[in-house]
Amino acid sequence: MCQKAIYPGSFDPVTFGHIDLIKRAQEIFSEVIVAVAHNPHKKPLFSVKERVGMLKKVTSGFTGVEVEDFDSLVVDYARKNKAKVLIRGLRMISDFEYEFQMALTNRKLSPDIETIFLMPQESFSYLSSKLLKEAASLGADLSSFVPDFVEKALKKKLSRLK
Repeated sequence: MCQKAIYPGSFDPVTFGHIDLIKRAQEIFSEVIVAVAHNPHKKPLFSVKERVGMLKKVTSGFTGVEVEDFDSLVVDYARKNKAKVLIRGLRMISDFEYEFQMALTNRKLSPDIETIFLMPQESFSYLSSKLLKEAASLGADLSSFVPDFVEKALKKKLSRLK
């Protein structure tokens, strides 16, 4: 088993694809910190506190997994937590260019921190939080994409915005 890794993201909301990657990372690393980014540029639907709460509920039975939030450069957060690895998910080829650019930028900022790409199960490879928010706003059944409590929270949040 390897060292500590950080799995950063906005997780707005957490999906079965995210959960799949957390499980995969947990098999490789002795400790995984799921790090929820504050990133206001993405204009998240859920607050940081809500996203952290959802992830803590989802990962409550996972061994070696912590959930925290951060408001800094991810490489600075990793260094602060003595982690040498960042985990990023690749769903489709369309993710690659952005993720590659981010990984190279992080390498330039902090050459001692490595980025590892993990792919979710094929059945989750098309999931995105953005797509799910749109589908939820139109009343779609999301039970095969997110845990029940996330679907309820998502629909409740969206109904308040109408």
